[in-house]
Amino acid sequence: MSVYDFGARLTTGEERSLAAYTGKVMLIVNVASKCGFTPQYKGLQALYEALSPRGFVILAFPCDQFGHQEPGSDAEISSFCDRTYGVAFPVFAKIEVNGNNAHPLFRWLKQQKGGLLGDSIKWNFTKFLIDRAGTVRARFAPTTTPESLAQDVAGLL
Repeated sequence: MSVYDFGARLTTGEERSLAAYTGKVMLIVNVASKCGFTPQYKGLQALYEALSPRGFVILAFPCDQFGHQEPGSDAEISSFCDRTYGVAFPVFAKIEVNGNNAHPLFRWLKQQKGGLLGDSIKWNFTKFLIDRAGTVRARFAPTTTPESLAQDVAGLL
């Protein structure tokens, strides 16, 4: 299995295979609109703008499992990301990242790189860095800022 074997629905309703990102360095992030870490969207967008021309993409997956911090519909989430942060990277439909209903992509990501809580995701804005071959290279805590990831991402480009 690789990251390219998964797919998910965008906030627009379109199904998207992650194979569409073959050959790109990816940062996969579970996000939320009403979280203390939500301002990281600004840093994520800046990182995306700086490095996307070199083959980098961020994939955002809204999740409402942590303190009900992503209560909106997919359309509301998309509008918030666009209006508040000018997000230009793909934002997927709301999913679960832990538990029995966890999205298969996040089950796989957690198996590849465990965190402090083992296979569980601790909070919003946990980040997984994937290289051009589709291998999970690193997992970063919610407190890790997008700005601090620039060197790690650039090293894979």
